[in-house]
Amino acid sequence: MTMQQVRSIFLSDIHLGTKACQAQHLLEFLKEYSSEHVFLLGDIVDLWSMSRGGVHWSLAQNTFVQKMLRRARHGEKVIFIPGNHDEAMREYVGTSFGEVMVAHEYVHTAADGRRYLLLHGDEFDQVTRHHRWIAVFGDKAYDLLVSLNIYLSWLRRTLKIPGYWSLAGYAKRKIKTAVSFIFNFEEAVIRHAREQGVDGAICGHIHWPMIKQVDGLFYMNCGDWVDSCSAIVEHLDGRMELILWNSISHIRVTQSATP
Repeated sequence: MTMQQVRSIFLSDIHLGTKACQAQHLLEFLKEYSSEHVFLLGDIVDLWSMSRGGVHWSLAQNTFVQKMLRRARHGEKVIFIPGNHDEAMREYVGTSFGEVMVAHEYVHTAADGRRYLLLHGDEFDQVTRHHRWIAVFGDKAYDLLVSLNIYLSWLRRTLKIPGYWSLAGYAKRKIKTAVSFIFNFEEAVIRHAREQGVDGAICGHIHWPMIKQVDGLFYMNCGDWVDSCSAIVEHLDGRMELILWNSISHIRVTQSATP
């Protein structure tokens, strides 16, 4: 397979160290792309879950870490912005591990000249900031939905029902408080980007992949590699594309940012 050359790859919410992490699908995705930059936008390693005694470290997860270190050694710019699940790494902002730079936020200039603020985004989640126990409870509930979805996916394949259906995604679309939370989060990130004088923001945290334009600014969310299996890539001309990597059929579903 010939790798497609892109300028940048943006990944978030991989949640290494958990059973829900779909590292094998992530590796399949990375086999398709060669890039100049890789940006890891938080919750790459799930220290929350690991600290609760639920450590699950597969060969595929280890391979991903080795691949990132190898890319950095071979000259790709790899920047890691810690999130709330790997917030302990925020103590190392400004330093590097094996050529991987740790940053709090980062402004990336795309090939077309647009400037994007890169961040995880948990600072705009009031639950995570002020009610951690609720965030932990919600995290466990989300893990349960993802686990149930594994069995539902098996049942759909057994019954030969085509396509991929996400129980967690369905809950986010149907529960009004979840929809309101997502909308408020997006608004806060866009407002922060405007204050920073950039053309848009690329983030993670809420596991809701999206590219959209609001009042002249771009909002992009990488999604996750637990449920949606999604990433954003920057093409050589600066065009941004959201890729949903279907974990059953491996068919790409794309959405592009347009001026």
